[in-house]
Formats: sequence, C-alpha cells, structure tokens
Amino acid sequence: MSRFLGLFFWCLLWVTCTANAHELRPAFLEINEIAPESYAITWKVPARGEYKMALSVHLPDACQQMTDPVGGHIDTAYVSRWQVKCPGGLSGKTVFIGGLSSTFTDALAKLTNLDGTTQTSRIAPSDPNLTIAKSLTPWGTAKTYFFLGVQHILEGVDHLLFVFALLLLIRNPRMLLLTITSFTVAHSITLAIASLDVARLPQSPVEALIALSIMFVAAEIIRSGRGRRDLSSRYPWIISFVFGLLHGFGFAGALREIGLPQKDVPLALFTFNLGVEAGQLAFVAIALLAVASFRLVRLFDFSRMHFWLAYLIGTVSAFWFVQRVAGF
Repeated sequence: MSRFLGLFFWCLLWVTCTANAHELRPAFLEINEIAPESYAITWKVPARGEYKMALSVHLPDACQQMTDPVGGHIDTAYVSRWQVKCPGGLSGKTVFIGGLSSTFTDALAKLTNLDGTTQTSRIAPSDPNLTIAKSLTPWGTAKTYFFLGVQHILEGVDHLLFVFALLLLIRNPRMLLLTITSFTVAHSITLAIASLDVARLPQSPVEALIALSIMFVAAEIIRSGRGRRDLSSRYPWIISFVFGLLHGFGFAGALREIGLPQKDVPLALFTFNLGVEAGQLAFVAIALLAVASFRLVRLFDFSRMHFWLAYLIGTVSAFWFVQRVAGF
C-alpha cells in the first residue's frame, strides 16, 4: 500500500508540475472591425513546440481576404493575423471553426465593432458554429460569461489547490463554510475592482504570490497536525479573506484577456463571478465526497495521507513560486 501511495503522489506531482497552473487553453478568435465591412482577424491556437492544434477559421463565403496570414509561435500558442473585407458586414452571419468538433477544447471569440461595442462568445466542440449577433441580449451575455467563469476556475489548478488546502486545514463544518464564504467575498471584491480598472496589480507578481499563499496554507496544515495552533488555525477565515483578495486579481487577469462587453458590464462581471463560484462549489463537493469515501473504505490511514497531501501541496506550490518568480 505504501508503494501504491508513493507512486500515486509522484504521478500527481508530475502531472501538476508539468501543467500550466493558470492559463486559458481554449483557442481564441479576435475580430476587430477597422473600417465599415473591413475586419482584422487574430487567430490563436494552443501549441507545444513546433506543433499546433489543427484548427482553422472559416468566414462567410462573401468575405474576401485582403492580406495574407502572418503568424508565429508566441509562448504556448500559435498566433496568426490577417485582414478581410465582408460585404454587408458580419452581423447575422456565421463563422465556423474547422477541426473543433474532433477536440475536447473550446474556442473563445471576441468581436469588436467599429462603434466600440463587443460580443464575446464561447464556441463548443458540439457546435463549432458562431452566429454573429445583430444585437446583444442580456441573456446571451449572462450565459456566455457564466460558462466562461466555470471554465476558468476548473482550469485554474492553483486556485483549486488553495481551496483544497483549506479543506484539509479545517475540520469544523461551520468554520469551513465561513472560510469558503470569506474567500468568495474577498476575491469577488478585487475581481470587480480590477476588471473595472479601479485598481490593478501586475499579473506576474500576483501569480507568484498566489503560489506563495498555497505554500502558507500547506505549512499551516502540517503545523496544526503537530498540535501547534496560532491565529491562522483558530481564525482561518481571516487568512482566506486576505489571500482571497489576491486571488481576485488573478481572476481579473483572465477576464481582461477575454474582455468585457461595452454594454451590460455589471451583468457580465456578475455572471462570470457566479460561474467561478459554481465551479468552485462543484469542486468542493467532489473533494469532500472523495475524502468521505477514503475514510469510509479505510484502505489506509487517512490521517497520514492528510499529512503527506500537505507536503505534496507545499512542494507543488513551491515549484510554481520559483517558476513564476524566474519568469519576471
């Protein structure tokens, strides 16, 4: 059993460390109207090394290509740009993403009109067609940003690891509820502040500090397991609130990349945050169910697993911290 646990932890450590902890992995299509019926296209697809996903953009047949695509590898993506002219404009027309239906990834599309209004949409493999709306509806905005929020939190491994560490630290259900609520309120505040450009922090230091916050909670798990209790052990909701403010700036970085519509900004911000919370609650429910299952079957001493999980979380977050500081 000890060999099995060792293999499990090392595999989990390898997968977590080799994954990019906080990156939106969908393809990204940006369409900017630069003149009446003329558009600048930016197409970004995930890539690894010289290989990129075989995805392509198919505009309406009436569109004429004005410039040849120019592209290259940027970080973990391949980005290409070109310009087109579409008689009658794109309003009400359909854009198709070739190859998307055979993948497990999504595509995000952002259209900016000449008057400054924007439309952000999520394109799923089950329906790789995007119909450009003639006018944005509140329901369409709410639906799009809710699912973007869910997707972002489920892909934000560092945020989920922080929440999981809180679950390991706190045994009292009432205190756990208060701590998760405190974290939610805090990151909702800074998400709104940063997204509305009231205040902003550089993204790279924020990401490094998020990793440091996970290290701190992992250390608290180990300290509490040895019988040492201090302020953070007695009042973990204070720690979750302080670090939640930091995590909110991390969420805002992803939301700035997606963009907010010029109209219905409060609705888009609210539903994105609602999606984040829905994804977070789903993760908490699954994690608690998994912990309860381990305790029920009693295959091994969960108290020792609890201890080693804290070391694993601390090791992974330390790796992220060093990696992110080196990337400044």
